[in-house]
Amino acid sequence: MNGTVLVFDIETVPDVEAGRRLYDLEGLDDRDVARAMYAVRREESGGSEFLRLHLHRIVAISVAARARDWFKVWSLGEEASSEAELIRRFFDGLERYTPLLVSWNGGGFDLPVLHYRALRHGVAAPRYWETGGEDQSFRYNNYLNRFHERHTDLMDVLSGYQARASARLDEVAALLGLPGKMGMDGGQVWERYLEGGIGPIRDYCETDVLNTYLVYLRFELMRGRFTAEEYARECALVRETLERDGRAHLQAFLERWRDLPVSE
Repeated sequence: MNGTVLVFDIETVPDVEAGRRLYDLEGLDDRDVARAMYAVRREESGGSEFLRLHLHRIVAISVAARARDWFKVWSLGEEASSEAELIRRFFDGLERYTPLLVSWNGGGFDLPVLHYRALRHGVAAPRYWETGGEDQSFRYNNYLNRFHERHTDLMDVLSGYQARASARLDEVAALLGLPGKMGMDGGQVWERYLEGGIGPIRDYCETDVLNTYLVYLRFELMRGRFTAEEYARECALVRETLERDGRAHLQAFLERWRDLPVSE
Protein backbone atom coordinates (compact mmCIF):
# COMPACT_ATOMS: atom_id res chain seq x y z
CA MET A 1 0.00 0.00 0.00
CA ASN A 2 1.51 3.32 -1.09
CA GLY A 3 1.46 6.29 1.28
CA THR A 4 -0.53 6.66 4.48
CA VAL A 5 -4.23 5.82 4.60
CA LEU A 6 -6.26 7.43 7.39
CA VAL A 7 -9.83 6.27 7.92
CA PHE A 8 -11.75 8.59 10.24
CA ASP A 9 -15.09 8.97 11.94
CA ILE A 10 -16.54 11.49 14.39
CA GLU A 11 -19.21 11.31 17.08
CA THR A 12 -21.21 14.37 18.00
CA VAL A 13 -23.72 15.72 20.50
CA PRO A 14 -25.95 18.80 20.33
CA ASP A 15 -24.07 22.08 20.76
CA VAL A 16 -26.20 23.20 23.68
CA GLU A 17 -24.13 26.34 24.14
CA ALA A 18 -25.12 27.44 20.63
CA GLY A 19 -28.70 26.34 21.28
CA ARG A 20 -28.94 28.63 24.31
CA ARG A 21 -27.72 31.61 22.28
CA LEU A 22 -29.77 30.95 19.13
CA TYR A 23 -33.08 30.11 20.80
CA ASP A 24 -32.86 32.23 23.98
CA LEU A 25 -32.77 29.22 26.29
CA GLU A 26 -30.70 30.60 29.17
CA GLY A 27 -31.58 28.95 32.47
CA LEU A 28 -32.34 25.50 31.03
CA ASP A 29 -30.04 22.55 31.69
CA ASP A 30 -28.29 20.74 28.85
CA ARG A 31 -30.91 18.01 28.48
CA ASP A 32 -33.76 20.51 28.19
CA VAL A 33 -31.82 22.71 25.76
CA ALA A 34 -31.24 19.68 23.54
CA ARG A 35 -34.95 18.78 23.74
CA ALA A 36 -35.83 22.30 22.58
CA MET A 37 -33.28 22.09 19.74
CA TYR A 38 -34.75 18.76 18.60
CA ALA A 39 -38.26 20.25 18.74
CA VAL A 40 -37.23 23.20 16.56
CA ARG A 41 -35.63 20.81 14.09
CA ARG A 42 -38.73 18.57 13.95
CA GLU A 43 -40.89 21.58 13.15
CA GLU A 44 -38.66 22.94 10.40
CA SER A 45 -37.91 19.54 8.82
CA GLY A 46 -41.34 17.96 9.00
CA GLY A 47 -40.37 15.29 11.52
CA SER A 48 -36.60 14.67 11.57
CA GLU A 49 -34.70 15.47 14.77
CA PHE A 50 -31.30 15.32 13.07
CA LEU A 51 -29.79 18.70 13.82
CA ARG A 52 -28.29 20.92 11.16
CA LEU A 53 -24.58 20.28 10.93
CA HIS A 54 -23.44 23.58 12.43
CA LEU A 55 -25.29 22.66 15.64
CA HIS A 56 -23.26 19.51 16.31
CA ARG A 57 -20.35 19.41 18.76
CA ILE A 58 -17.61 16.81 18.35
CA VAL A 59 -16.91 14.56 21.35
CA ALA A 60 -14.82 11.84 19.66
CA ILE A 61 -12.65 11.45 16.58
CA SER A 62 -11.38 7.94 15.89
CA VAL A 63 -8.94 6.88 13.18
CA ALA A 64 -7.52 3.74 11.62
CA ALA A 65 -4.14 4.31 9.99
CA ARG A 66 -2.15 2.14 7.58
CA ALA A 67 1.41 3.19 6.71
CA ARG A 68 4.47 1.24 5.61
CA ASP A 69 4.36 -2.05 7.56
CA TRP A 70 1.98 -1.09 10.38
CA PHE A 71 -1.70 -0.62 11.13
CA LYS A 72 -3.26 1.05 14.17
CA VAL A 73 -6.70 2.12 15.41
CA TRP A 74 -7.20 4.71 18.16
CA SER A 75 -9.15 7.78 19.27
CA LEU A 76 -7.52 11.19 19.22
CA GLY A 77 -6.68 12.90 22.48
CA GLU A 78 -7.94 11.72 25.85
CA GLU A 79 -11.43 11.31 27.26
CA ALA A 80 -11.08 14.72 28.92
CA SER A 81 -9.71 16.49 25.82
CA SER A 82 -11.60 19.55 24.63
CA GLU A 83 -13.32 19.66 21.26
CA ALA A 84 -10.71 22.16 20.04
CA GLU A 85 -7.90 19.77 21.00
CA LEU A 86 -9.48 16.87 19.12
CA ILE A 87 -9.92 18.97 15.99
CA ARG A 88 -6.41 20.37 16.25
CA ARG A 89 -4.94 16.88 16.50
CA PHE A 90 -6.90 15.74 13.45
CA PHE A 91 -5.74 18.58 11.22
CA ASP A 92 -2.19 18.44 12.62
CA GLY A 93 -2.03 14.85 11.37
CA LEU A 94 -3.07 15.97 7.89
CA GLU A 95 -0.53 18.77 8.00
CA ARG A 96 2.28 16.39 8.94
CA TYR A 97 1.54 13.30 6.83
CA THR A 98 -0.86 14.37 4.01
CA PRO A 99 -2.62 10.99 4.16
CA LEU A 100 -5.32 9.62 1.90
CA LEU A 101 -8.50 10.25 3.91
CA VAL A 102 -11.18 7.56 3.82
CA SER A 103 -14.65 7.85 5.33
CA TRP A 104 -18.23 6.65 5.13
CA ASN A 105 -20.40 9.70 4.43
CA GLY A 106 -17.51 11.95 5.44
CA GLY A 107 -18.35 14.37 2.65
CA GLY A 108 -21.95 14.66 3.78
CA PHE A 109 -21.42 14.80 7.53
CA ASP A 110 -18.00 14.43 9.18
CA LEU A 111 -16.03 16.96 7.16
CA PRO A 112 -18.69 19.72 7.10
CA VAL A 113 -19.03 19.36 10.88
CA LEU A 114 -15.25 19.58 11.22
CA HIS A 115 -15.32 22.72 9.05
CA TYR A 116 -17.85 24.48 11.27
CA ARG A 117 -16.16 23.42 14.49
CA ALA A 118 -12.67 24.36 13.27
CA LEU A 119 -14.15 27.75 12.33
CA ARG A 120 -15.68 28.00 15.81
CA HIS A 121 -12.34 27.31 17.52
CA GLY A 122 -10.02 29.05 15.06
CA VAL A 123 -8.11 25.86 14.16
CA ALA A 124 -5.76 26.40 11.20
CA ALA A 125 -5.56 23.64 8.57
CA PRO A 126 -3.69 25.01 5.52
CA ARG A 127 -2.82 21.59 4.08
CA TYR A 128 -6.43 20.48 4.22
CA TRP A 129 -7.69 23.62 2.49
CA GLU A 130 -4.97 23.57 -0.20
CA THR A 131 -6.37 23.43 -3.75
CA GLY A 132 -3.25 24.11 -5.81
CA GLY A 133 -2.42 27.72 -5.08
CA GLU A 134 0.67 26.84 -3.04
CA ASP A 135 1.17 23.18 -3.98
CA GLN A 136 0.38 22.30 -7.60
CA SER A 137 0.00 18.60 -6.74
CA PHE A 138 -3.28 19.54 -5.02
CA ARG A 139 -4.75 21.20 -8.09
CA TYR A 140 -6.24 17.99 -9.47
CA ASN A 141 -6.33 15.93 -6.28
CA ASN A 142 -7.29 17.70 -3.05
CA TYR A 143 -9.37 17.02 0.03
CA LEU A 144 -12.22 19.33 -0.94
CA ASN A 145 -13.29 18.17 -4.39
CA ARG A 146 -16.03 15.55 -4.22
CA PHE A 147 -14.60 13.60 -7.14
CA HIS A 148 -10.94 13.58 -6.05
CA GLU A 149 -9.34 10.63 -4.29
CA ARG A 150 -7.39 12.47 -1.58
CA HIS A 151 -10.61 12.14 0.38
CA THR A 152 -12.45 8.97 -0.62
CA ASP A 153 -15.99 8.91 0.74
CA LEU A 154 -16.89 5.26 0.27
CA MET A 155 -20.63 5.79 0.66
CA ASP A 156 -20.52 8.44 -2.06
CA VAL A 157 -18.30 6.48 -4.44
CA LEU A 158 -20.06 3.11 -4.08
CA SER A 159 -23.47 4.72 -4.66
CA GLY A 160 -22.21 6.33 -7.88
CA TYR A 161 -22.82 9.74 -6.24
CA GLN A 162 -26.57 9.02 -6.28
CA ALA A 163 -28.37 9.75 -3.00
CA ARG A 164 -31.09 7.17 -3.69
CA ALA A 165 -28.43 4.46 -4.10
CA SER A 166 -26.60 5.19 -0.81
CA ALA A 167 -26.42 2.54 1.91
CA ARG A 168 -25.76 2.36 5.64
CA LEU A 169 -22.28 1.34 6.74
CA ASP A 170 -23.56 -1.35 9.12
CA GLU A 171 -25.60 -2.99 6.33
CA VAL A 172 -22.72 -2.99 3.85
CA ALA A 173 -20.44 -4.31 6.59
CA ALA A 174 -22.89 -7.14 7.28
CA LEU A 175 -22.84 -8.08 3.57
CA LEU A 176 -19.08 -8.61 3.92
CA GLY A 177 -19.22 -10.58 7.17
CA LEU A 178 -18.07 -7.62 9.28
CA PRO A 179 -19.52 -6.80 12.70
CA GLY A 180 -21.26 -3.54 11.77
CA LYS A 181 -22.60 -1.44 14.65
CA MET A 182 -21.36 -2.52 18.07
CA GLY A 183 -22.42 -1.29 21.49
CA MET A 184 -24.60 1.60 20.32
CA ASP A 185 -25.50 3.67 17.30
CA GLY A 186 -25.29 7.38 16.55
CA GLY A 187 -28.75 8.04 17.95
CA GLN A 188 -27.67 6.86 21.41
CA VAL A 189 -24.52 8.96 21.71
CA TRP A 190 -26.21 11.95 23.38
CA GLU A 191 -27.72 9.86 26.18
CA ARG A 192 -24.42 8.05 26.78
CA TYR A 193 -22.65 11.40 26.85
CA LEU A 194 -25.07 12.75 29.47
CA GLU A 195 -24.32 9.64 31.55
CA GLY A 196 -20.60 10.45 31.39
CA GLY A 197 -19.88 7.71 28.89
CA ILE A 198 -17.11 9.18 26.74
CA GLY A 199 -15.13 5.91 26.91
CA PRO A 200 -17.89 3.78 25.35
CA ILE A 201 -18.48 6.47 22.71
CA ARG A 202 -14.81 6.37 21.72
CA ASP A 203 -14.88 2.56 21.64
CA TYR A 204 -17.96 2.61 19.40
CA CYS A 205 -16.33 5.14 17.09
CA GLU A 206 -13.23 2.94 16.81
CA THR A 207 -15.30 -0.06 15.70
CA ASP A 208 -16.93 2.14 13.07
CA VAL A 209 -13.55 3.09 11.60
CA LEU A 210 -12.56 -0.58 11.60
CA ASN A 211 -15.69 -1.46 9.62
CA THR A 212 -14.94 1.39 7.21
CA TYR A 213 -11.29 0.38 6.78
CA LEU A 214 -12.20 -3.22 6.01
CA VAL A 215 -14.82 -2.11 3.48
CA TYR A 216 -12.09 0.07 1.96
CA LEU A 217 -9.79 -2.96 1.61
CA ARG A 218 -12.57 -4.77 -0.24
CA PHE A 219 -13.05 -1.70 -2.45
CA GLU A 220 -9.34 -1.73 -3.31
CA LEU A 221 -9.65 -5.41 -4.24
CA MET A 222 -12.72 -4.70 -6.38
CA ARG A 223 -11.04 -1.97 -8.38
CA GLY A 224 -7.89 -4.01 -8.97
CA ARG A 225 -5.44 -2.28 -6.65
CA PHE A 226 -5.05 -5.45 -4.59
CA THR A 227 -4.69 -9.02 -5.72
CA ALA A 228 -6.61 -11.61 -3.69
CA GLU A 229 -3.34 -12.48 -1.94
CA GLU A 230 -2.57 -8.85 -1.10
CA TYR A 231 -6.12 -8.36 0.21
CA ALA A 232 -5.75 -11.42 2.45
CA ARG A 233 -2.44 -10.10 3.81
CA GLU A 234 -4.00 -6.73 4.63
CA CYS A 235 -6.86 -8.39 6.49
CA ALA A 236 -4.38 -10.59 8.34
CA LEU A 237 -2.44 -7.49 9.43
CA VAL A 238 -5.62 -6.01 10.91
CA ARG A 239 -6.40 -9.25 12.76
CA GLU A 240 -2.87 -9.51 14.16
CA THR A 241 -2.94 -5.86 15.27
CA LEU A 242 -6.26 -6.24 17.09
CA GLU A 243 -5.11 -9.45 18.77
CA ARG A 244 -2.01 -7.70 20.09
CA ASP A 245 -3.97 -4.63 21.19
CA GLY A 246 -6.07 -6.61 23.64
CA ARG A 247 -8.76 -4.00 24.41
CA ALA A 248 -12.14 -5.60 25.07
CA HIS A 249 -14.13 -3.83 22.33
CA LEU A 250 -11.52 -4.77 19.73
CA GLN A 251 -11.52 -8.40 20.87
CA ALA A 252 -15.31 -8.40 20.57
CA PHE A 253 -14.93 -7.02 17.05
CA LEU A 254 -12.54 -9.86 16.18
CA GLU A 255 -14.93 -12.49 17.52
CA ARG A 256 -17.77 -11.19 15.34
CA TRP A 257 -15.68 -10.74 12.19
CA ARG A 258 -16.39 -13.62 9.80
CA ASP A 259 -14.91 -12.09 6.58
CA LEU A 260 -16.92 -13.69 3.77
CA PRO A 261 -14.69 -15.25 1.07
CA VAL A 262 -13.99 -13.03 -1.93
CA SER A 263 -15.31 -15.72 -4.29
CA GLU A 264 -18.68 -16.05 -2.57
